[in-house]
Amino acid sequence: MYAQISTLAFVGVEARAVEVQVRITPGQQAFMIVGLPDKAVAESRERVRNALHAVGLGLPYKHLTVNLAPADLPKEGSHYDLAIVLALMAAMGAISPEAIAEYAAIGELALDGSIREVPGALPAAIGANALGKGLICPAACGPEAAWASEDMNILAPEHLLSLVNHFKGFQVLSRPKPSVANSDRPMPDLKDIKGQESAKRVLEIAAAGGHNMLMIGPPGSGKSMLAARLPSILPPLIPEEMLEVSMVHSLAGELMGGKLATERPFRQPHHSASMAALVGGGSRPRPGEASLAHLGVLFLDELPEFSPQVLDSLRQPLETGEIVIARANHRIAYPARVQLIAAMNPCRCGGGTTGQTCKRGPRCADEYQSRISGPLMDRIDLQVEVPAVSAADLVLPPAKEGSAEVRARVERARLRQQQRYAALGSPGTRTNAECSGQLLEETAMPDEAGQTLLRQAAESLKLSARGFHRTLRVARTLADLDDTDQVTRMHIAEALSYRGETLRKLQAA
Repeated sequence: MYAQISTLAFVGVEARAVEVQVRITPGQQAFMIVGLPDKAVAESRERVRNALHAVGLGLPYKHLTVNLAPADLPKEGSHYDLAIVLALMAAMGAISPEAIAEYAAIGELALDGSIREVPGALPAAIGANALGKGLICPAACGPEAAWASEDMNILAPEHLLSLVNHFKGFQVLSRPKPSVANSDRPMPDLKDIKGQESAKRVLEIAAAGGHNMLMIGPPGSGKSMLAARLPSILPPLIPEEMLEVSMVHSLAGELMGGKLATERPFRQPHHSASMAALVGGGSRPRPGEASLAHLGVLFLDELPEFSPQVLDSLRQPLETGEIVIARANHRIAYPARVQLIAAMNPCRCGGGTTGQTCKRGPRCADEYQSRISGPLMDRIDLQVEVPAVSAADLVLPPAKEGSAEVRARVERARLRQQQRYAALGSPGTRTNAECSGQLLEETAMPDEAGQTLLRQAAESLKLSARGFHRTLRVARTLADLDDTDQVTRMHIAEALSYRGETLRKLQAA
């Protein structure tokens, strides 16, 4: 007796086809699972055995072999349970093999036969649709799986018995409906920030162009408050971006109720985070904070307190928008197109606070800031000083302009960018921060006065090629905020002013 059904294995955000093959042969009773299963897959024997008992079936007193093909691909996780039990039931004659032939299945079994939620339903549905098959998944995963395709057959039962009755024609399982998570919680507003007008301006530029940003200032100056209000001025995710973000969050098991999020992610890992926690990896590779912030914001507070090796692991993802985890037998890639927002004190003792000075002088600041490597600083487009807030600022009335007004300007600037790059044959480029060098030459070259200033600044400030291009990208964003096609000397001058204290120190030396 033989039967098989398709399921899927996750390699990064890619879902690869796996065939669950079951053969029942005479001989000593045994239940073997082969095909490089991990501990969770091997333990599915007991879950499958008890789930079958819960629906009134028992395993035959024979030799049962379950093969997960291809045999050289590691199989991890509990989502193979449902496929294994369906293939076993087909081999035993409890359901028709033809009934399950057009489906792939994922799901974890409980001992009472109910089907429990598993991570990765959205990429699994997309992978099954690419194979030309439908998907059988837990009821809790149905809303996210339904986003894969309107024409795809999806069954989302709560219990194994419901699925058996569906295949036997005793009941009909309706197709789940796609769902989104509409958050009603109010976002922090920029009106809450007293003073710090220059920092607000830089925050708007960062939001409009998707640029990386570093805020340097003493404790209590409002750096974390500013960063927390960045999501309130960012545009919502478009449908394509929702799927990209949700693919990663689905693999991490962070889609609540299978609902896709419309807000851009905002991740704030603690400075004690390990390299695997920040960029992903581990013995069983999982997406890290940088991937979970894909198309959103990765906020690193107290930047120098992070391990230098952990920070340097972000250098490549900030350039490529992708994290690649290499192992001896496979290679995994996770998307990581993030906007890095960082905050730090000028020195370890927080020098610059009103009425205080650093007791150790410039040496303290130099040692503290040297924990951040030059190549990482070179990848930060905007560096702004956030001075201490005075009592006179704190008693001022709330600002007239809040997040709603700033967000309107940001959305207009981003729309200009999307339309410009789509017209140039690069619809995948959404922001100026993602713009390639070739597109920069077509869209961001300044007028003659601006070119002269940029050339002089590149020589005097010793700008690297990366710093040169990042200055152009910021200038292009400034022109978009001004609703103009031409980058001028004024835009170049403002963009250069945000290259940071590091370059000014180089100039002074």
